[in-house]
Amino acid sequence: MPQPTSGDTRLFTVTSDTLVAVDFTPRAPREPGPYRRLFAVPGARAFTAGNLLARLPMGMFGVSAIVMIAGSRGSYALAGAVTATGLAATAVVAPWTARLVDRFGQARIALPATLIAVLGSLALVLCVRYDAPAWTLFAAYAATATTPNTGGMSRARWAHLLKGRPDALHTANSFEQAADELCFMLGPVLAAVLCGTFFPEAGTLTGAVLLLTGVALFTAQRSTEPPAVRRAAGRAPLRAPGIRPLLLVCLATGGVFGSMEVVTIAFADGQGHRTAAGAVLALQAAGSCVAGLLYGAVRPAGSMWPRLLWCLAAMAALMTLPLLAAALTGSLLVLAGALLVAGMATAPTMVTTMTLVQRHTPEGRLNEGMTLAVTGLLGGIACGSAAGGWIVEHVSATAGYGVPVAAALTAFTVAGTLLSFGSSNRSTDHRPHH
Repeated sequence: MPQPTSGDTRLFTVTSDTLVAVDFTPRAPREPGPYRRLFAVPGARAFTAGNLLARLPMGMFGVSAIVMIAGSRGSYALAGAVTATGLAATAVVAPWTARLVDRFGQARIALPATLIAVLGSLALVLCVRYDAPAWTLFAAYAATATTPNTGGMSRARWAHLLKGRPDALHTANSFEQAADELCFMLGPVLAAVLCGTFFPEAGTLTGAVLLLTGVALFTAQRSTEPPAVRRAAGRAPLRAPGIRPLLLVCLATGGVFGSMEVVTIAFADGQGHRTAAGAVLALQAAGSCVAGLLYGAVRPAGSMWPRLLWCLAAMAALMTLPLLAAALTGSLLVLAGALLVAGMATAPTMVTTMTLVQRHTPEGRLNEGMTLAVTGLLGGIACGSAAGGWIVEHVSATAGYGVPVAAALTAFTVAGTLLSFGSSNRSTDHRPHH
């Protein structure tokens, strides 16, 4: 008579000349990966979807404005000056917008601020379309500076939802950095396709629609929104210990990004393949995106400041690859491979930097603190673009690849100085997380 088998019994039977063993031992359920656990948090998928939709236009507006203005006015100098004015206006306005977001909540501030920015984009389209005076282009584009820091708001939600869970927050910050790279990789390509396939204003109009729709969807997710803090107990982020040195690191790191873009476009143009510059730069963003996702799946050991130093050292080392590729081969294809590898140091560096900014920002001022970091990056990008352009024009495009190397070494030196002499920074490295 057959006997019932227990859960850990193996059943043996013979079929023809084959012995078959069946194992009834219960299998332990496979533990979900870090990203699956991350998006199992209630409400995470909904606010992420809206935020990604709102973030995609960030890589579209600059390219779209340049194509639109240069095509209608015949002046890249004017187009560059208009976009530079918008960048400068953003550096001034963005921290104030972020402060209002912290005080009154994301939904109450972000959506009205986005409406103003969208109206500025529409005004720019009309001014270009109807040949308005040049000064109106500057005024219209400056109005887009009210665009809220969508990436910062998403990181603030993760910090609120994952309070006291540093490993999960590390994964969330890594995902956010990868999302940034993905949007800045796809945005310019989408803008170029829209402006070239349809009409010059198509990129700006599409970006405005995506931005408004994405922010509306994002702010509608009220269950995951961090609580507003009308009267934050802490000091202003700019006065908090550790924030100013981190802004210097952001400034130098931004110099890497800004110079690399200008120099690569000039190098591709010199090779007779200017249209391929966007694809080559997209490979750098792709390398960073992949590295960001991989970095989020591991649990780096050690404290944050030494980890930042190691990341910056890796960035400085890998940024020599494009310089060597341009100098030794002169091949755009080899350069593209070098940029793919060099980009892999970007995301870990930015994830670690943003995590430190979160830890040093006073309670209730997180959006403002992270927006200050983004402002530092924007300032660095502007400086890097200017320095890279000057070297390209007065020396050569190949020599221009020395600028991102110098900027990365500067960031490494600043961080190394802080690690050696900034005892206050090390002491706050292990404080409770937001």
